[in-house]
Amino acid sequence: MSKRLEGRIALIMGAGSSQEDNGVSNGQAVALTFAREGATIVAVDLSLAAAEKTASLVREQGGTSIAIAADVSRAEDVKQVVEQATGHYRRIDILHNNVGIEYLGGPVDTPESEWDRVHAVNLKSVFLACKHVIPHMEAQGGGSIINVSSTASLRASTETFLSYSSSKAAVNHVTRVIAAQYAGKQIRCNAVVPGMMATPHVRTLYRHLDDDQFKEVMARRDASCPMGRQGSPWDVANASLFLASDEASYVTGLLLTVDGGRSI
Repeated sequence: MSKRLEGRIALIMGAGSSQEDNGVSNGQAVALTFAREGATIVAVDLSLAAAEKTASLVREQGGTSIAIAADVSRAEDVKQVVEQATGHYRRIDILHNNVGIEYLGGPVDTPESEWDRVHAVNLKSVFLACKHVIPHMEAQGGGSIINVSSTASLRASTETFLSYSSSKAAVNHVTRVIAAQYAGKQIRCNAVVPGMMATPHVRTLYRHLDDDQFKEVMARRDASCPMGRQGSPWDVANASLFLASDEASYVTGLLLTVDGGRSI
């Protein structure tokens, strides 16, 4: 039986981890899952060491991967990433936009500079990646774009991070607009919308807490989910795998919520 992504080239923006020794990140889980299903991985991260860590994990499991460092909020960096990927592999079949940062604050206490930074990383990066990848997908006859959003785009969060929520809400609509515009070109564009996830980044957010305090935070997060537990990066990866595969060949413009029922 052939693998679901056999022979495809997957460009993963945000493929590293904020804490590489504290578990697998969403980007790493996606890279490993796609590679296990036959895809070649172009792992991109702000940190070359983080990107190379993911690429090494892929290679250790018998896959093929290269690592590239880039600031995905910068047009020239994204342009160079796409040029390197297509120069190396001649095509890009899957674009996975996995980058996301946040700033804790509402409209009054969020500095303008932080508002701009969050939107540049979370939203502008999606625009830039699509801007430079879509022409290649058009030329090759199609492709799959997967944007990672958040349930914070759909409802008010327990934490107030207005810039994050608004940027991810914009990602949702960008996803729909691109899906509508390029459906006839066989370029599908969908979004995975995760809820509470137990990722290494959560520990980074609460780095000011000691281990016992952090355990309490995680217990509260688990209890807030209808299933009694947070999701894992593998849940994001499995949803992304479906959207990247031919099983979703007639699916575009979808916001696929992965939250254990929390946003119902």
